[in-house]
Amino acid sequence: MIKSISYTQEEIIKNILELHSKDNKIDCDPTYSKGCFYKNTDIEEPIYKYDINPQMEGVIKANAEKLPLLDCSLNTIIFDPPFLATTGSSLNKADNSNIINKRFGVYDNEMSLFKFYKNAMKEFYRVLKPDGILIFKCQDKVSSGKQYFSHCFIYNTAIDLGFYPVDLFILLSKNRIIAKWQQNQKHARKYHSYFWVLKKCNIKTLYSEVDADD
Repeated sequence: MIKSISYTQEEIIKNILELHSKDNKIDCDPTYSKGCFYKNTDIEEPIYKYDINPQMEGVIKANAEKLPLLDCSLNTIIFDPPFLATTGSSLNKADNSNIINKRFGVYDNEMSLFKFYKNAMKEFYRVLKPDGILIFKCQDKVSSGKQYFSHCFIYNTAIDLGFYPVDLFILLSKNRIIAKWQQNQKHARKYHSYFWVLKKCNIKTLYSEVDADD
């Protein structure tokens, strides 16, 4: 029985491929970074590996918003973009006061981050074949005292672009990095992230059209 939760992303990715991929493999990773999805696993490396700042041999420099690929050419894409945004001064400090942002990379503000998500998803829709799938890893967060449910934005954007949200997996974490500035807590610390499975097809979610009574 394939479950929707796991403590390892390897298990989640394998389950997604088993359930939803036509050939049980990933064709493209446009935010490859250091290849953590494939390192020390038996998940097959994708044919197309891109990154805006390549760190590994064999990774081609490319922007996820404009990929050097033909229309309707891929079956499966996996996307693991940045999820943080800040221009805080701690980014330039030598201490660990903002270790989370330094580790994962950031956008200047939330608007530019979510715009990147939307532009990239639009590009993925272009290059995916009919019935192709996008695996989108994302995480909700608190930024400047505000709660951002990123997975909800991604869901709504996916529907607007023509994707069908076919599945959602939750990656649980036993530990999280805690920065000094997080001591004044106002929201629950998120010990999970998500793997959306978005399908390019004609299936529509009818409840997106429900209206309240007058």
